[in-house]
Amino acid sequence: MKRTLILLGLFVGAAAGGDSPAVARKPFEGEKRLRNIRQLTFGGENAEAYWSFDEKRLIFQSTRPPFKVDQIFTMNADGSDVKLVSTGKGRTTCSYFLPGDKRILYASTHGADPKPPAPPDHSKGYVWALYPGYDIWVANEDGSDAKQLTDHPSYDAEATVSPTGDRIVFTSLRDGDIELYSMKLDGSDVKRLTNRPGYDGGAFFSWDGKKIVWRAPGEEDDLSKSDYHPLLRQGLVRPSRLEIWIMDADGSNKKQVTRNGHANFAPFWHPDGKRIIYSSNHHAPKSGNFELYLINVETGENERVTYFERTREGAHRSDDFDGFAMFTRDGKRLVWCSNRHNDKPNETNVFVADWVD
Repeated sequence: MKRTLILLGLFVGAAAGGDSPAVARKPFEGEKRLRNIRQLTFGGENAEAYWSFDEKRLIFQSTRPPFKVDQIFTMNADGSDVKLVSTGKGRTTCSYFLPGDKRILYASTHGADPKPPAPPDHSKGYVWALYPGYDIWVANEDGSDAKQLTDHPSYDAEATVSPTGDRIVFTSLRDGDIELYSMKLDGSDVKRLTNRPGYDGGAFFSWDGKKIVWRAPGEEDDLSKSDYHPLLRQGLVRPSRLEIWIMDADGSNKKQVTRNGHANFAPFWHPDGKRIIYSSNHHAPKSGNFELYLINVETGENERVTYFERTREGAHRSDDFDGFAMFTRDGKRLVWCSNRHNDKPNETNVFVADWVD
């Protein structure tokens, strides 16, 4: 048994990519904000890569052999030293470093069942599953000493940490609708932040910890005329119409930032506190092409950042994607995930670039 575990550990380490060096990539025409692009991962589905507090490492989720669903990994900022840090059981999502970078947090279903939950029924179209087995876990940076931070028979996931290091914001179904909550780093002092019907999720604190940005239906969306509630009763949500919102960290002063009526998600604050980078398909809503945009929260000025649109026989491919962007604290680097330069359909990889402001 011991020999089997050692061999398995060696196989997982090899599958995770070892010390593969980053590869330089050229920006596409129009990508004036990106310089010195480096591709950090190669193959599989790699997403939601976020900086450690010292910005020397990244934590991300990945579906890669031998795993058939997402697990959590860390790597150095140059793509080297990839390590599995989740348990390898269940399904995971949405990981983050805790202050000091000695502990991590992520959502996982392994506490409810070591087997991954079944994927959502896509006969209903493109939907996300809100698995009730998801809880938020914390562990040492190497994955050891994993402990459950939330313990509720509902969906608890999408957790991120304030740059000031005092609170966590997360998404939960504990009150019957998909709402945002915040809590202290030890899981205490849970406070509900949102109360409108509809999906509220994917939240991040501003760099000073005073504000939160997230995705939710727009004020103009009438959920009674949509399939939101029937899907919710099945533990599903359709993310095809979500806008970007901001609020104070205590849940007050909510403001809708985008108003394009399409799929906007994965927002993150620029360090100046005035702009937000996010992913959207509003330029081509009938396709699956998502690009990064930068919007000023006061003026509404909206600038397209990425221009990854491949063509096949004159038509846009549906798997052209750029999203999950995160700045460094000084605003000089950007990490994001993209389908660009992939070898197979649906592969998504992690990229880092110098930011031209």
